[in-house]
Formats: sequence, structure tokens, C-alpha cells
Amino acid sequence: MAQLYANENFPLPVVAELRRLGYDLLTSQEAGNAGRAVPDEEVLAFAVAEGRALLTINRKHFIRLHRATPAHAGIIVCTYDPDFVGQAARIAATLAEQSALDGQLLRVNRPA
Repeated sequence: MAQLYANENFPLPVVAELRRLGYDLLTSQEAGNAGRAVPDEEVLAFAVAEGRALLTINRKHFIRLHRATPAHAGIIVCTYDPDFVGQAARIAATLAEQSALDGQLLRVNRPA
């Protein structure tokens, strides 16, 4: 199962649900990177160093970073969804479809 890193703006209830589903997930808060205005490039570099795919709702910036820095452990960009359990289920389903995350950009959107 994928190891994940949730950046600072990622909803903590989704983190809790993904953990309940069995995912190894580290948050920026737990890593000591919260509240420090860490640039997105450094957020991605931290995830790479830890061998973790990055979870974010900061889609625009991380899609751009994926294009500029394709050597990463995976980036999962999500739309904000107040249905946290549903969002976690969609993330898990998307991850289950992947054989490997390295260098992949995955998009998980809330339903219309």
C-alpha cells in the first residue's frame, strides 16, 4: 500500500479516514513542516526524500511542479470535498488502480 504525505492544507478528516483504511500517511504537521510557509518545491522535495506520494488540494501549483519535476514518488491532486469519507474512498479507489505511483500525477475530483 502506498506511503503518503499530506501537505499542510489537506483536510485532516480525510487523513484520518485514509489511515482507517490502512494507509501509512504522514502529515506536514507531524513532520514539523506546518505553519512555516514552506515553498511547494520544498514540500515536494520532502515527500521525495521520504519516498511518499504527495496528497494535496493545491492542484494548480503541484500540477505545474509535476511537469517541472517529474521524478517524484507520485502526486495526488484533489478538489476540496466536504464529504471527507467519500473523498478518502475515491482516493483509495484511485490508488488501488495503480501498480506504481513513481512519477505519476493522479487527479481525484469530487463528484458533480
